[in-house]
Amino acid sequence: MTSVDEPTIDTTYPFAPVESTAAAARLKAIATERPMTRMTMPFGGDVWVIHREHIARMMLADQRFVRQPFRTGERQVPYFVEFPDFLRSTIQFEDPPHHTKLRKLVQRAISPKRVRGMRDSAVEFANSLIDTMIVRGGPSNLVEDYAVALPIQMLSNLLGVPPEDRAKFQKWSSATLSVANMPQEEVEANMIELVQYMLALIEERRREPREDLLSDLANARDRDETLTDAEILPIALILIIGGFDNTANFICSGVLSLLHNPDQLKILLDDVDGVVPTAVEEVLRHGRFELGRPVAGAGGLVPFIATADVEFDGVLVARGDAILVDPGSAGHDPAAVAHSEKFDVLRTQNPHLTLSYGLHHCLGAPLARMELQVAISELFKRLPDLALAGEVVVDETNLTQPITSLPVTW
Repeated sequence: MTSVDEPTIDTTYPFAPVESTAAAARLKAIATERPMTRMTMPFGGDVWVIHREHIARMMLADQRFVRQPFRTGERQVPYFVEFPDFLRSTIQFEDPPHHTKLRKLVQRAISPKRVRGMRDSAVEFANSLIDTMIVRGGPSNLVEDYAVALPIQMLSNLLGVPPEDRAKFQKWSSATLSVANMPQEEVEANMIELVQYMLALIEERRREPREDLLSDLANARDRDETLTDAEILPIALILIIGGFDNTANFICSGVLSLLHNPDQLKILLDDVDGVVPTAVEEVLRHGRFELGRPVAGAGGLVPFIATADVEFDGVLVARGDAILVDPGSAGHDPAAVAHSEKFDVLRTQNPHLTLSYGLHHCLGAPLARMELQVAISELFKRLPDLALAGEVVVDETNLTQPITSLPVTW
């Protein structure tokens, strides 16, 4: 068993923005050099950050790593910003057996069959957004005009939110994810509004079920046990808070990656429907490297706590230590991904962990994949000459650091 020496290359976490090819090379070198690094986060103390793909999968599948201490408030969440307390009530902080029960019911409600049934409406709505962009003329901020609107529409359809209330979702979600640019009392006020709205909608769906996820959850039974509002609400909240923001970010990241790699864009344009499934997986792995930033996603958002001493590749993670996966370096681990520095829309061996793995694999993954495929394919079918028309802006005061401006023309 060995200890981890000080790194010979910069491993400050989160990795600071650098030129995109340098960012990919850095992560590849980190994964090659060391299995993980013990780092001190600005908030919440020390955490082990895993860089190698096979170790990440081992940890995520090992039930000796739990999240209960974060849920109960025994431990702070080690993170690079102050982690909002209300997120501790959501499903990703649950451990088995309660997590297993909730997850089974949600997976049944967000089944691949239901997502497939939503695809036609996603295509129709994406094209209506593109129609509006064309009528207005360029340049257009793709974030506001396309990337955010599509997942909000799909998430609202899934939950059963009336069309007239959908604008509120974006306001509430943006507020709850804010970590620096909004007073705490304003964040809390938005959170209260969201909770009150969702509780009223859950009760309405319990009385008058419809063909939507909230109705399924409000009337679901697991071994004859009806889910309570206290169980349904956190599920709805995490879908709302994370359901549109991450997907919108990856739509923008995918567009950027394709525009910055014209050879790969040509491959896509030559066979959009055939190539887009593998292209989307590569977008998820590649993340925001066109901005020189690390990949974002569910895989590395929340750490775990070791309930026993566990050794990985000769490194001891002691009982009580916090540990998380860095999807960026795991996705550039040369032992798992060949030529990981290259953005390759035809890549078939792509074991990325952006949507996590095992018990905590992203519940909305089927929906997110469908939305990304539709968003990218319909956009480039309609606007094959799409081009950047200005500087890309990232909001670093937000928990997920979203792209807020992506000016494009055609």
